[in-house]
Amino acid sequence: MQELEKALLREKYPTKEAVTTEIINLEAILNLPKSTEAFMSDIHGEFDAFDHILRNASGNIVIKIQDLFSGQMTPQKQKVFAFLIYYPADRIEIVKKTFTDPDDLKQWYLDTFHNLLEMLRYCATKYTRSKVRKALDPKFVYITEELLYGDFSTEDKHKYYAQITDDIIALAMADQFIIALCHTIQRLVVDHLHVVGDIYDRGPAPDKIMDRLMRHHSVDLQWGNHDILWLGGAAGSRLCVANLLRICARYNNLAIVEDAYGINLRHLSLLAEKYYQDNPGFAPKIMREDRRPSGAELSQLTKIHQAISIIQFKLEGQAIDRRPEFKMAQRKLLDKLSADRQHITLNGQTYPIVNGCFQTVDPKDPYALIPEEQAVIDQLTQAFVHSEKLHQHMDFFMEHGSMYLVYNGNLLIHGCVPVTPKGAMEGLELGGHWYKGKVLFDMLEENLRESYANTSQGDDLSTDLLWYLWTGPESPLFGKRAMTTFERYFIADKATHTEVPNSYYQLRHDPHFIESILKEFGADVTHGRVINGHTPVKKGQSPILADGKMLIIDGGFARAYQPTTGIGGYTLLYNSYGLQLVTLQPFTTRAKAIAELSDIVTTKRIVEQAIARKTEAETDVGTKLKAQVAQLLALLKTD
Repeated sequence: MQELEKALLREKYPTKEAVTTEIINLEAILNLPKSTEAFMSDIHGEFDAFDHILRNASGNIVIKIQDLFSGQMTPQKQKVFAFLIYYPADRIEIVKKTFTDPDDLKQWYLDTFHNLLEMLRYCATKYTRSKVRKALDPKFVYITEELLYGDFSTEDKHKYYAQITDDIIALAMADQFIIALCHTIQRLVVDHLHVVGDIYDRGPAPDKIMDRLMRHHSVDLQWGNHDILWLGGAAGSRLCVANLLRICARYNNLAIVEDAYGINLRHLSLLAEKYYQDNPGFAPKIMREDRRPSGAELSQLTKIHQAISIIQFKLEGQAIDRRPEFKMAQRKLLDKLSADRQHITLNGQTYPIVNGCFQTVDPKDPYALIPEEQAVIDQLTQAFVHSEKLHQHMDFFMEHGSMYLVYNGNLLIHGCVPVTPKGAMEGLELGGHWYKGKVLFDMLEENLRESYANTSQGDDLSTDLLWYLWTGPESPLFGKRAMTTFERYFIADKATHTEVPNSYYQLRHDPHFIESILKEFGADVTHGRVINGHTPVKKGQSPILADGKMLIIDGGFARAYQPTTGIGGYTLLYNSYGLQLVTLQPFTTRAKAIAELSDIVTTKRIVEQAIARKTEAETDVGTKLKAQVAQLLALLKTD
């Protein structure tokens, strides 16, 4: 042990008794059951569904209620009790309206206290008292601990406990106390949350999801390709700003930019109004009837959608010329248009243009922005760079996020590991160096962090690589050879819309291939799994591949994907008993769920059943605790 390290330990544990007490504490923790991890991916702005899954702990709360109260509560009462734990404030108000007699309401409070304390006691069994105390609402720590750990069968203290609960009600603290207990239960049922990419785009409230995550007690994030656009926008990438604004316009979500992040779109709107007309190919997708725009709003969105799309295509052409090492020359398409803008020639074949809107494209210099476009994209990029709220969220992304994560032997990645058809690692050549496999991920993360830390509005390599992560042929977050956005807008022949996926997506059915991926990233080859998002599991397909070594947890949180998936998403639970894949039904609305007690968890599939319950000693946390015990034992020997 180094002398400085030893000195710091002595300062923290100044006496032999302090050292031995900590050793006893840590070694005891190693024998507790492994705490529960939950995994989610591809949330895509669907805050209400996301929030509901956090509240019901991926269906785990219902299971614990069944375990604890079967024989004491009917199934209907169990459901009512579950929704009280999920939405305590809302359900309390509903319940209170059903009582006219104050004594009946008091009895409901007393019964509810009892049941919630029983539930909390059950959920707290795998944690130390210290950890449970940290999870309690500070306003009720003393009261909760007295009632939680009290012996109600003891005659001497029967009146003592009764007085506590009577006073909680008499002093009008009962509602707050119930809410506090429910939130503590939610927190303890799932100890750690993994979000495997794509919080942003498609849905209406990614900002609310970020706010919720920033309040979460323990979370990590793996960046998704859609998240990169927002990180890139905050870092000053015009390309990322144009792409994300186009997607927001396409899905009628520009309010996120204006209302949530305070970015003024007036100049973009004026540009759109000047140069563009109504165009059915650019009408926004309406995923919710309650958010259907008026006629005037629809026209404005359609024009903005065209304006920012053309800016995007021009900027992308400039980037492709600037970065020949990206090998994306085939994605320059504006210069393939005919002189009259009615046709385009791709790979020797000519196609008619539909929904054309090339008013600002100069045939002699198709990738040049007109002065008004340049002014608009510069103004917008500066607004993204200086948005305080956006940077709060992106700072959290940077602090808690990464390109990949190895956690308890599993590898968490959003997209793919680029490989050849034979499974050899492939990647990107920059400056004479090849970056493949784990090295590619590490290089791209290093550049992302550099670009974000040194915000610019320039065209440096680090900033251009943010755009490459979104759409590049060897991007591990994109995972396809080309993004055919241009073709989807302007060419009717769907054969041109095909986006060829990386060979990873065919090979990930093979257990040996997945083992090679686990080995590449230093995960547990024998017991570990690759946990993947990004590609929605279509109807009839299985999310469990490669003999259970590969788990795909993108099941369709985003409403745009639910017709394809037929469900409302997946979550994954990993506790001391093993792994469970949870299937979700589409979420309706928060109000409907609360009023009708409509949950969304439908089935759970056992992926792995532990022969013996896993303990904390078998986790990454356990490894750290063992190292601390070894240091403390070494300290004892030197004293």
